[in-house]
Formats: sequence, structure tokens, C-alpha cells
Amino acid sequence: MAGTGVRRVRVRVEGLVQGVGFRPFVCGLAGTYGVSGFVGNDPGGVFIEAEGEPGRLEAFTAGLTGQAPPLALVERVSVEAAEPVGEPGFRIVPSRRGERPNPALVPPDAGTCAACLRELRDPGDRRHRYAFANCTDCGPRFTIVTGVPYDRCATTMADFAMCAACAREYGDPGDRRFHAQPVCCPACGPELRALDAAGRPVPGDPVEVAAGWLEEGRVVAVKGLGGYHLAVLAADGIAVATLRARKRRESRPFAVLAQDVAAAGRLVHLGWAAERLLTGTPRPIVLAPRRRDAPVADAVAPGARDLGVMLPYTPLHHLLADRLAAPYVLTSGNLTDEPIAHHDEDALRRLAGVADGFLVHDRRIEAPADDSLVRVFRGRELVVRRSRGYAPAPVSVPWRFSRPVLACGAQLKNTFCVARGDQAFLSQHIGDLESYETLRLFTESVERFCRLFGVRPDVVAHDLHPEYLSTAYARDRTGVDLVAVQHHHAHVASCLAEHGHGGPVIGVAFDGLGLGDDGTLWGGELLVADLLSYRRAGHLEAVPMPGGAAAVRQPWRMAAAWLDRLHGGALPDLAVAARHREQWPVVAGMARSGLNAPLTSSAGRLFDAVAAIAGVRDVIGYEGQAAAELEARVDPGERGAYPARVIAGEPLVIAASDLVGAAAEDVAAGVDAGRIAARFHHGLAAAVVRAVTILGEETGLRTVALSGGVFQNTVLLEAVVSGLERERFRVLTHSRVPPGDGGLALGQAVIAAAHDRR
Repeated sequence: MAGTGVRRVRVRVEGLVQGVGFRPFVCGLAGTYGVSGFVGNDPGGVFIEAEGEPGRLEAFTAGLTGQAPPLALVERVSVEAAEPVGEPGFRIVPSRRGERPNPALVPPDAGTCAACLRELRDPGDRRHRYAFANCTDCGPRFTIVTGVPYDRCATTMADFAMCAACAREYGDPGDRRFHAQPVCCPACGPELRALDAAGRPVPGDPVEVAAGWLEEGRVVAVKGLGGYHLAVLAADGIAVATLRARKRRESRPFAVLAQDVAAAGRLVHLGWAAERLLTGTPRPIVLAPRRRDAPVADAVAPGARDLGVMLPYTPLHHLLADRLAAPYVLTSGNLTDEPIAHHDEDALRRLAGVADGFLVHDRRIEAPADDSLVRVFRGRELVVRRSRGYAPAPVSVPWRFSRPVLACGAQLKNTFCVARGDQAFLSQHIGDLESYETLRLFTESVERFCRLFGVRPDVVAHDLHPEYLSTAYARDRTGVDLVAVQHHHAHVASCLAEHGHGGPVIGVAFDGLGLGDDGTLWGGELLVADLLSYRRAGHLEAVPMPGGAAAVRQPWRMAAAWLDRLHGGALPDLAVAARHREQWPVVAGMARSGLNAPLTSSAGRLFDAVAAIAGVRDVIGYEGQAAAELEARVDPGERGAYPARVIAGEPLVIAASDLVGAAAEDVAAGVDAGRIAARFHHGLAAAVVRAVTILGEETGLRTVALSGGVFQNTVLLEAVVSGLERERFRVLTHSRVPPGDGGLALGQAVIAAAHDRR
């Protein structure tokens, strides 16, 4: 019988509590407070029964939240009384199977912890130089999970039976590998192999073989955590050029992996915030200003001011970095417009003409995940691509999804979102839905998320654009309610959701293109919006896009459209017109007539026009290149700003032609591109601030949400935020969710839920 004054409670803990060492933590906590009972996983999270003196029980339950492991995210703890049974000790019990309406969360992958890294480098440790060392604080999670609850049998590690030594660690409450599901060692875990270009085994230590290939200037395919990467030495210009040619990636920057923070600091200028992001658990690629003397070939990031750097995030990457003692390019293992390869046979087939050799292993990758990409803005992260290390951690919102929602996202930089309760699960980066392989990854990933998170969608949200493949996918689903969401309303709502703000706000949505509700192509929008509705209160001056999609690929066409409007059909005496003298009259005439020249208010296309006029970029190799290179050319010492009128009306219009005309005049006067770029950024920002101020006076609204891919430009973002703050506006910007189309699905989801609640 239980002693006098002893109580027993049943506890349920929900949140990110599986795969993060939570059950071992609960065992340790019980020992600290002298509590008996048990803990286990089930599809909904962690269940506990605990027995002890009332004060000890109270301290124990409080510690579940206050002392949780670093990778855990405790969202809810519920406690109810139970009858004491007088059992001794505290133990982990087998997981309970079955279905729950809200399954437990699946943790993101975590970079190698310091303790595992010490073992990796210790010649006396049994995991010395073992490429798959991990523990409860680090290692693969999302990319290996096949189901919930998160146990070894529901991961791809089920293919490997634990040896006796690993089993002892797994069962020892005092060991940091206590119930670490991917636990393994050289005796029982995955193995590395080196393969030649034809897929034949190569003898020798696989890391040594791969390092030798890299030092010889070869391209090596490396199987990582979420897929295959392609590697070359970053300082080897010939190898980088070879990789570009084979991968068919002419100019998009490559990321570079540095051995440690000190090595990264020799490549880029690292502030404290960038260093914190580099060394954090997600281990993303961090964009930072490149050092002039960085030992990196120019072809790694041509035309870019910033360089994407990352630190090793698996033991394998550490081993390779230690052996090379030099930075190496690590870019997605694919051809342009394809998803990252993650199945072994598929990788050997697709990368056979790209890689000279393969560094592979036999642990299956269940979910492909590209590396995440972040920038620093005002000392905090600005996520540009949200994938490995971040997905599938949920975004919690203060509104309930009364019915399960699937939001299908956009055509470019696609992510999707499934939502239930008060949680939205944004997928890993899928990519541009412009190939069969990417569309297949999208559909397979949707089904996987729905299964893992127990979502059977009743509501499916999609973009207005009828030609998006994500829209077609939504319309093909049966037995659901469809909600069409305007592209820029979704951008603003995504920012609101990240901040838990329901609106109304003044939303500024600047991006490339999105279909407006008037049938034209929007992209420079000022909306008065909440989650339920919006009003187009202002926009950038619209201009024809001569050739439609051709104008996206060839920014000089946008310059022709704007300059033709300004010069009344005369050929301007500018270098951009001279460079395209033969085609200019045809393209300008197309813009004038409106034939195959849809109207657009796009901020992205405005950046394109100015980039071409300033001589920065006439033709692009990847989406947003001209705008990115114009930002890179900004002269930080220039304080001037081109004036631009804000024309009153319903909606009001920012006279973008004023900015284009001023840039053209400066080019004619011989002003250098850096000063032109700075004056354009400052002028556009000032015009946005004036326009928002006018709308604030009209509406009484004092909160502004900035969203859309153009606000990945930190020069423009800083100028707009600073200007609005001087006018005493509260400004909401993105941090954890991309401002570009990679965050769009979150906005679609919360808008669909708002309509559902109405």
C-alpha cells in the first residue's frame, strides 16, 4: 500500500517531445525528485504516471516544462489525479500504438553535438571516425522517420539491429544515448562506401578516397542527411567551372562548407548573430558578406556580394572537412530544376554524368531535405529557404483550425502546409514545380505529412493562378472544400501568422509575379488586409511585360518597356538600348501595343529594369538574379535617393517611372552602378514609406506587415523598416518563415481557416 500523504498523477505532455531525449529526461527528473512511476510514447506525445509526496510531484511536473531538453518544445502539459499503487522506481515502458486525432510532433534533424564530436575525434573511443555517431541531442530525425510514435522501428534505422554495446547504452538511464533511436556504432550501424562514376566499389578508407578525389579536382557526390550533394574544393576554379557545366547551373551561387567558425570567418565577415546561426542546432547555410581575400574561386558566387557558408552538420561532413582542412562547395545533388536526389539507385543514375565518384552509405533517406538558407537582419535570422533543421517544426498560431487544412503553396520555391488544432506544419523546401520529378516529390510529401501529422484535409487552399501545378493538384482532390487565395493576400497573411496577429494591417507585398483578382499580374502591392479579406489600396505603377515570361528571363525587355513609356517611342541614347538595338524596336512596340505584353505592377520586374539600365544584368540564369546583383552593387556610402511621386487615388499609385527615369539620367551622366543602385533602393523605400503613411492617415492603422520575396533584400528591408519606424508604425517582418513563396502556404492555410470560421 502507498504511504500516507503519497499522491499519484497521470500526465500527458504534447509538443515536440519525441526524438529529443524527453523520456530519458523524465527518468532523470523523477530520480532527482524521488518520484516513482513510468513514462512512454504514444501517437499523441508522452504519457507519464508519477507517484510521490505532493511537494515532490509538484516540482516534478513543473520541471517537465522548465527543465526540458534543448531540442524539446513542450506545448501542453495536462495533469489528472490517480490512485496510488505503491510501485517502486521509475521506468520507460513500451510505446503505445493506435491512432490519435493529434499525433505527436516529428522533430527536425539536428547538427552534431559537441559530445559526439569529441568521440569522433578521440582515437580511444569506439566511435572514433565513425560517420554516423549521434545521441539524444543530435542526429537524423525527420529525414529518417517513417511513422509515429517516434521509435526505432518507425525509422529507417530499423534496418540495423543494435549490437550489445549499443543496446546497453540505449537501456542505461545514465547514458546520453538512453533511448536515442538512431544509436549505432561501427559494429552494428550504417557503413560508408566509395564508388567510382560507374557505381563500382573503390577499395580503401571511403573518406580518404573521396578527399583524394577532391584534391585532384574531381566532382564528388556525397550522400548526406537529406539527400545527395555535389562537392568540389572551393578554391579550385577549374573544378567549380566543371561542376557548373555538368550541373547546368550557369550562375546561381554555390554554398561553401567551412571546417569550423574560424575557417568560416576567413571566408566571410561574421557578426555575432551570423556566428550564432552557423553554430545553432539547425546548421543552415548563412549568407554573409564575402571577404575580398577569401580563398574561394570567383565562380563559386559570381556577381554576389554575399557568400553562403555552412559548418559541418553530420559526422561525415566533419570527417571530410577535417581531412581536407580547406573549404569545399556543397551544393544539391541534382540538375537544374530537379529535386535533390536521395534514393541511391536514382542518384547513381541521375548524377552519373555529373560526379566522378560517390561517397555513399546504406542508411535510407525517407524524406529528402535541402539545406536551409538564412540571412541576418537586425541581429536575428531571416529564413530564405526553410528545410533541413527547421522542417517540420510547427508554427503555432492563436487561432484554431476548426477543420484540417491543406494549403498547396505556389509554383516556384514551393512548400505546402498541413494544419490542425492550433498548429501549421510547413513542409521542407520542395522547389519549382516545373518538372515531373519535383511534382512527384510534392505529391509524395503531401501524403507523408498528412500521415505523420494525422491530417485528413477537409479544406484545401490554393493560389488563384489556374496554371500553377499546385492549383491543379488542389482542384483534382475530391471530397474537400476548395479555397482560392490571392497570392499577395497570402504573403501578408503569412507574416501575420508568424506574429500571431489577426489584422487588420497595411500589408506591403513586393515580389516577382502573382495573379491579381483583376486578371493582371501583381507584384508591388499595398493591401489593407486581415485574415479574412483585403483591399488593394495601392500599388506600383503598372507597365507591360513584353513577351510575357520572356521578360522575366531577359530583364532588358522590362527596361525597354519603361524607357519606351518615358521616351515616347524614341530609341534612348543608353547602352542598354545599344546592346539590343536590333530587337529593341520590336520589343518596345510590343509593350506599346499590349500584344503578348500583360500588365504588371511587379516590384521584381522594376528591379530587373533598373538592373539592365545600370548595366548590371540583361539576361538572367536564375529567378531573381538581376535584383540580387543590383542589391550587391549598392554603394554603402551613397545617401542619395531618387524621388518618386505617390499619386492619390483609389488605389494610390507609386510612380515607378520616376525611379526608372532618374536611373536612366544618371547612367547617361556617367554615374557608376553602385551609386545608381543605392539611390534606387533609397528612393523606392522612401516612396513606400510615404504611401503607407498616407494609407495610415486614411485608415487609422498603425501596423504594417512586409512580405514577398523582394523583402529578402536586406538593403531595401532596412530602409523601409527604418522609415516606417520614424513615422511611428509598428512593423512586422518575417523571421522563421520565408518572406518569399516558400512561406506562402502558411498564409493560404490561415486564410482558409478564417473563411472556415466565418
